[in-house]
Amino acid sequence: MVFRTRRLAVASVAALAATALVAGCATGSGGSTSGASGDTLTLWTHNAGNSAELDVVKKIIKDFNGSQSKYKVELQAFPQSNYNDSVVAAASARKLPCLLDVDGPNVPNWAWGGYLSPMDVSGSEVPLSDQLPSTVGRYRGKVYAFGFTDVALTFFARKSVLNEYGIRVPTMAKPWTKDEFDSALAELKKSGKFEYPLEMGTGSLGEWYPYAYSPQLQSFGGDLIDRDGYKSASGTLDGKDAVAWGTWLRSLVTKGYLSKKSGVDPNKDFLAGKSAIHWDGSWNAAKNAAKLGDDLAIIPPVDFGHGPRIGGASWQWAMSSTCSNKAGAQAWLKFSRQTKYFVDYARATGTIPATDAAAEQVDGYQPGGEFNVFTRFAREYAVVRPVTPAYPYISTEFQKAVQDILAGADPKDALGQAAKDIDNNLKTNNHYAG
Repeated sequence: MVFRTRRLAVASVAALAATALVAGCATGSGGSTSGASGDTLTLWTHNAGNSAELDVVKKIIKDFNGSQSKYKVELQAFPQSNYNDSVVAAASARKLPCLLDVDGPNVPNWAWGGYLSPMDVSGSEVPLSDQLPSTVGRYRGKVYAFGFTDVALTFFARKSVLNEYGIRVPTMAKPWTKDEFDSALAELKKSGKFEYPLEMGTGSLGEWYPYAYSPQLQSFGGDLIDRDGYKSASGTLDGKDAVAWGTWLRSLVTKGYLSKKSGVDPNKDFLAGKSAIHWDGSWNAAKNAAKLGDDLAIIPPVDFGHGPRIGGASWQWAMSSTCSNKAGAQAWLKFSRQTKYFVDYARATGTIPATDAAAEQVDGYQPGGEFNVFTRFAREYAVVRPVTPAYPYISTEFQKAVQDILAGADPKDALGQAAKDIDNNLKTNNHYAG
């Protein structure tokens, strides 16, 4: 599974999105119609380009439709590149479908913006309390979404390479410290075998930046915003600890440890031996294990002083606020919450099952399995991105700051400008009150 860029559209709507909007709303306002065979509800998903995951959605819909005659769910799949634009356009026209998926970090924004309605899935086979916390989308104490899986960041390396250069293979009990990590990179660079010993996806776009780099910022002691009220980024995103992180990130480029713009497929480059250590996601674990076997090292994040950190929350299912048949929408949501579907999702996507019961049925994720460590990462290290409607704007500004720092900008200036712009956005929107 390749990391799929996450981004909320906040400005223009592409022509293709508008075309998709017309097609998707053929059923009319609220995404629900009534007919002889029962009420029909429209469901939108972003995974038109991911056949394995889409097949699971189709299976759940088929099973649900066949299990009763009161409701019928109809699917419309969008390419991910156009999905958020389509949702924004539909919300503006009050033409959202009854059911839709949403990227976890965007749940607060979509809930605040009136796109989503709180859901009640009590009585489901799988209680929400059984799930990884990062797979349930909450805002202001209400549940707006849930997901079947999550992903975890990790470092991949070859044990043989680390051993060759006298580099300790870290564990969760004893992760690398900043000094150890820096020393390891220095040794690998000195070997002359790697032009850039570290790969962190610097050629990627969009949501990869806050997903991949803000956990390192948090491990340094900074954050994207002051989470005590979400009123300001100043002093947090551009504070002493944050600037220390930015300075360290820039040093990776100046020392030749990291390319300021990596290749198109960083994981392919890692498997080809072009890099020694790859900051990547659990979605590539099975592929890497198949290629490297027992030589693959799955390494926890570095402890930069405030504990190891990774990002949390992936795609989740929700119900729109304009759905004219919320009973039907919640019936589908409850039906989908069966362990067998959590298992199907995890197998199809190669990601972390959201429940322990599902993990026991997924190869590699059972207790003691080679990938079970990712579940432990998600439980112990995951920090969800800021739970505020301002998050899409925060994400965009952080992306700009990281790109500027990698390109040579002064970290204090780049982070200071991002914090200032975020604060202006917060003030303009009355700190997203209401």
